[in-house]
Amino acid sequence: MAHSFRVLDPILILSLLLSIINSGGILNLANAQAPGQGSWCIARPSASDEELQRNIHYVCNEQKMDCSLIYDGGSCCNPDTFMNHASVAMNIYYQNSGRNYWNCDFGKTGVIVVTDPSYDNCKFEFCQ
Repeated sequence: MAHSFRVLDPILILSLLLSIINSGGILNLANAQAPGQGSWCIARPSASDEELQRNIHYVCNEQKMDCSLIYDGGSCCNPDTFMNHASVAMNIYYQNSGRNYWNCDFGKTGVIVVTDPSYDNCKFEFCQ
């Protein structure tokens, strides 16, 4: 027995699409952050020093972001490790580039966290 399928009325389809758009949509892209919650980008613990050094160079030299926090006298200079410096630099890039998950990828060496990684006087940047 053959089934007959009715083509949906174009006006019905258009009205459904408009209602989705006007309501804010049901297909909102995740921005790696729930409403009212912070997110930060840090270096993945399994990343090598060479990868982290490349990330620091990319953010601070190629993208010309202000990385003064990780240099001598900066509030995030210590501990003086690639892991620490890269985490600060990668987060600066992440915060200033839209806080999208892809802004923290860094060749799979970054990870997004929802717990503020700031410590002592080293305050990790956070943009709302």
